[in-house]
Amino acid sequence: MMFEHGRFSAAVGDFETAVRAQDADTAERAFAQLTQGFGQATDAELHAAGPRFSALLGEVPPGPRAVVAVMTGACVERGADPLACAPGVFAGALDAFEKAAVFCERWAAAGRGELPDHEGEGLEEADFERIGYEPVMAWQALPQFEMACVALLNSPRVRRELPVRGELRAAVARTEDLSGEQFKCLAYALAVLDDEPLVALDRSTGTGFALRISGIGDNFQLHTLLADALIGRGFVAGEAPSAEAVACCRDRAGMVPTTGSFNLVGADGEWIWNEGNPADIPAVDGVRIVVLDPPAYSRSWPAGRFFPGMTGELVYERTLAPQESAALLAQVTDPTR
Repeated sequence: MMFEHGRFSAAVGDFETAVRAQDADTAERAFAQLTQGFGQATDAELHAAGPRFSALLGEVPPGPRAVVAVMTGACVERGADPLACAPGVFAGALDAFEKAAVFCERWAAAGRGELPDHEGEGLEEADFERIGYEPVMAWQALPQFEMACVALLNSPRVRRELPVRGELRAAVARTEDLSGEQFKCLAYALAVLDDEPLVALDRSTGTGFALRISGIGDNFQLHTLLADALIGRGFVAGEAPSAEAVACCRDRAGMVPTTGSFNLVGADGEWIWNEGNPADIPAVDGVRIVVLDPPAYSRSWPAGRFFPGMTGELVYERTLAPQESAALLAQVTDPTR
């Protein structure tokens, strides 16, 4: 049946009223209407609904809370204001990860063995009593909160202005440590750098280059954009990536095959693995430094964006003066020595 125009907005209002009145039966009916009608809601309805969901999220019961967070993120993907939608989602995510850490601690203390999955497989009714209802629900909600947060972190405005970013990173890391599970998409999204200076040093020539990066999700993406900026302009010898590979690492949908152009090394002499992210690159005097060596072996991968909704940028700014490059190279470790 076609979802009538305006019914979604009415359901949003009904859900708000019922949640704030703590009317569980009416809230449940309105929530069912929300989930049923979301896919047919107009852009204008979703633009208006996103901030309302965010403002309500702290009052939504633990059961539907994560689904409302996902709907908020989906509103942003349809054009709702990400900054207006961010506060409730990230406050909810921080609360969920903090309570999930409590869940992990209590689960281990109770000798329950392997953690249950997030769908509830492995849980018993008694776990809600021995561990606590909210920690159990928080553990189950983590994948949804991860999805919602990543949707919002596609926005550079959110990444720059998110006040709980450091706290949430710490909470995610603690839950990962306690559970042995990785929440890689959220951890990497929280680590994305914007307007970040980066220096690349070509060890073979001793030449350095000042660059600036934004919105790059992993070092595969960084590697391709770096090769385009330096090899593609003729500054460094080597094989440049194709225009298609570069476009996919910036803002074009999809992935195309590419081959590595460098071996990336940090200032500490350790290899910078493509599987990592730019935030892991060591800094010297506050600036991250990448040393370019010839590839140790041929390596290919699909070039594209780690976060398909995030625009990646790497801007060449200038070639360093010889004395600047020499001074920086003197501070980095040569892994061959």
